[in-house]
Amino acid sequence: MAEEAQAVEEQQDQQEDTAQADAKQQAQSVEFSEAVETGPAGAGGSIDILLDMGVPITVAIGEAEISIQRLLQLGPGSVVKLEKSIDEPADLYLKDAKFATGKIVVVDGRFAVKITQILGLGDAADKTAEV
Repeated sequence: MAEEAQAVEEQQDQQEDTAQADAKQQAQSVEFSEAVETGPAGAGGSIDILLDMGVPITVAIGEAEISIQRLLQLGPGSVVKLEKSIDEPADLYLKDAKFATGKIVVVDGRFAVKITQILGLGDAADKTAEV
């Protein structure tokens, strides 16, 4: 008798599972109201707030690969030779994307970069893939 009761319970459980699965598979249509076009969002819809933001730019004048042993030996007066020639341009990066090249100059006793070329999106992708 207990076996029959258990078999009936299992059948009921299977029927409930099937009913739940059927309910989950039924699609319902939904109607959305038409969106009304409004003016720009925010304070006047201006992007002026973005134009005033600062973004960090990295200037790479070259790279070098050295062993850990050599790195630990570096100190004041040590020289690390870079792979680039002094005549080659420096690379300017915004995040990890190269966007320009330039020449290192000195302005008022400080290093500066004179931009010589702004790269297009295709150029930046090609140059970044090489690095």
